[in-house]
Amino acid sequence: MEAARRLSVQHLLMASTSSVYGGNEVMPFVETSKADTQLTIYAATKKATESMGHAYAHLWNLPTTMFRFFTVYGPWGRPDLALYKFVDAILKNRPIDIYNHGDMYRDFTYVDDLVRAIMLLIDAVPVLPADGVVREGDSLSPVAPFRVVNIGNSDKVRLLDFVDAIEECLGRKAIRN
Repeated sequence: MEAARRLSVQHLLMASTSSVYGGNEVMPFVETSKADTQLTIYAATKKATESMGHAYAHLWNLPTTMFRFFTVYGPWGRPDLALYKFVDAILKNRPIDIYNHGDMYRDFTYVDDLVRAIMLLIDAVPVLPADGVVREGDSLSPVAPFRVVNIGNSDKVRLLDFVDAIEECLGRKAIRN
C-alpha cells in the first residue's frame, strides 16, 4: 500500500477472502454486510488488510478495490483446498473427512472466472459521488475511494454433491469418514 501511495497508483486492486464474513449467518454474503466476526487468524489478517486499505484510500485519496474471493479452484490450485486433498486421498485409498454429515455448502469459483472479473473491474475505479450520497447496495465507502467486491460463483454446491462429482471423475469411491 505504501508503494502504491508513493507511486501514485491510479487504482489499487487487492485480494481478500470471503472468510472475513466469519460468523455471519445471513446468506448470501453481501459486500455491505458487517464483517466483524472472523473465525480464523487468516480471515482476521485479511480483514485487517481491508481496514488498512480503507485508511490508505481515505488519507491519501488512493482509489482501492478489495476483492473477496470465494473458494477459487483450477490449475495450479492450492494443495490445502478440499478438492486437491480429496482427490489425493481417494487416489491413495485414504479416508476423507466429511464434517457435519456433509450438510454444508460452498461457493466455488473457477480461476478463469475470477481473472475475468478482476479484468472487468480494473477500470471501475471507486470515486466518491459528488453529492456525497452512496447508492443503496453499493459497498463504496462514504468517506474514501474504497470499495469491496465479492467475486464468486453465486451458486452454492452441497459438499456431498462435490464429493460425488470427484468420485465420478476419478472412477473411484471415496472412503468417507
